[in-house]
Amino acid sequence: MTESTQPPTLIRRPEVLQRCGISNTTLHRLIHAGTFPRPIRLTANGRAVAWLESEVDTWIQQRIETSRAGEGQ
Repeated sequence: MTESTQPPTLIRRPEVLQRCGISNTTLHRLIHAGTFPRPIRLTANGRAVAWLESEVDTWIQQRIETSRAGEGQ
């Protein structure tokens, strides 16, 4: 890894919910439906999880683009 390459950043559930403006229940529904990035298990039992910040940011950007695309209709 070069100095200019940043390692992936993991974010935990409270930050994901805050950034996306959704509830915990909605988060689970979106993951189950396959429309939100799956979490990464941080522990063997899977109780501690986090998301790649870049994947969450991409999901948010896609939601913005989808929303804006529908405004002209």
